[in-house]
Amino acid sequence: MRKFDTKVQELKYKVLRTVAEEAIAGRLTETLLDIPKMIIPGKTPTMRCCIYKERAILSERVRIAMGGDKKNPNVIQVIDIACDECPAAGYEVTSSCRGCLAHRCEAACRKGAIFFDNHSHVAHIDKSKCVECGMCSKVCPYSAIVVRTRPCQNACKPKAISIDPDNHALIDNSKCVSCGSCVYQCPFGAIMDKSFILNVIDMLKKSENGGPHVYAVVAPSISSQFSYAKLGQVVAGMKQMGFHTVVEAALGADMVALGESKELVEKGFLLSSCCPAFVDYAKKNFPEMAKHISGSLSPMGAIAKYIKSNDPSSKVVFIGPCTAKKVEVRKETVAPYVDEAMTFEELQALIDAYGIDLTSMENSPLDNASYYGRIFARCGGLSDAVAEALKEQNIEFALNGTACDGIEACKTALFKKSKNVPGADWNFIEGMACEGGCIGGPGCLTHGPKDRMQVDAYGREAMEKTIKDAVSLLK
Repeated sequence: MRKFDTKVQELKYKVLRTVAEEAIAGRLTETLLDIPKMIIPGKTPTMRCCIYKERAILSERVRIAMGGDKKNPNVIQVIDIACDECPAAGYEVTSSCRGCLAHRCEAACRKGAIFFDNHSHVAHIDKSKCVECGMCSKVCPYSAIVVRTRPCQNACKPKAISIDPDNHALIDNSKCVSCGSCVYQCPFGAIMDKSFILNVIDMLKKSENGGPHVYAVVAPSISSQFSYAKLGQVVAGMKQMGFHTVVEAALGADMVALGESKELVEKGFLLSSCCPAFVDYAKKNFPEMAKHISGSLSPMGAIAKYIKSNDPSSKVVFIGPCTAKKVEVRKETVAPYVDEAMTFEELQALIDAYGIDLTSMENSPLDNASYYGRIFARCGGLSDAVAEALKEQNIEFALNGTACDGIEACKTALFKKSKNVPGADWNFIEGMACEGGCIGGPGCLTHGPKDRMQVDAYGREAMEKTIKDAVSLLK
């Protein structure tokens, strides 16, 4: 039984699955315009004002599932026609206003944006003058003035989302780090991450016809995703789809832990490079700190580079919870090693599009990494792994790190370190854009506190108990 956190996720899944099914069958070109009707048959609307608007929005979802707007380099895209249900954001006077005599709100407003109705005597806000300073709200004795923030804006910690003149969400690519928080938090699914699932299907088809092997590199957070099947069954299902080998990104994490520990000792201070959204955030908002970002590839890039060194003609697909990985795989430092990235949502859609029943599959083992590589999936895991790597290499170094849980925590740590604030004498900053770490990524099937426990349990199941033991298998 499929389980999603929200109906928005379920709808997204239906679009991805249907597009994948038509592509696998080789009839997508012929049936493309019919997909909205396949998903919502009949004449009765299920979510919007009319069936025509529902299908128009579905058509946009289909386009994004097929790669989206090619002119927009961002993987996060707004569906304008779907973004029209949220009230205008900003400060509003509620019915709690008593029309008091004090008029503190009016006195506090330096822009003259507060005025009063001569009949009801309640306050009103002139939006053309309001600068959203919030002073009126602070002084109101009845707390009658509140700020309405759109869910997408509230979720976007880099403050990359504004509202355009047509009342649609607008993403500033110069600020966006592709973390995907807005994608998961939008109640109407008006913001989506572009899917490149068709590229993956094309790779699998070519491999089936004698083309290059296709390797799947799976993030360790997969351990908490498919609650209705065993991990070994998921691996078996992926191989049945056509993936030649399924490899743990956690093995790349073991490699990164060894590399970053040595780099840390050499440089004396380091920012982690594992989370692409954190790296992008640091570069855009604290450019003076960019020189301290680790030169190591992310775990995905590290293990993919190893795969390509042994099978140069192969194709590598990363599968995880992260939307920012779709940007990372297109960077010139990573593109030679990783050919495409998918989310767990897309993997579920692809499994079902191929008609694979995971619960009927035999277990296929997945044991390439150590405990420390696997716990990279949660906040603090990378710091623990670096400490272990120092220990295993008999390197005497006083690690004093901080693990940042979410963009706001990253912002605080980077600011304090850049300003030499007392107490911020860290020599290692682990940055995770998603709260909880990768287990809180927007591309997860489920989100919850149990995910962290499951990742730790998954780590303890690793046959290789040390980082060195795991990496030695590569030799």
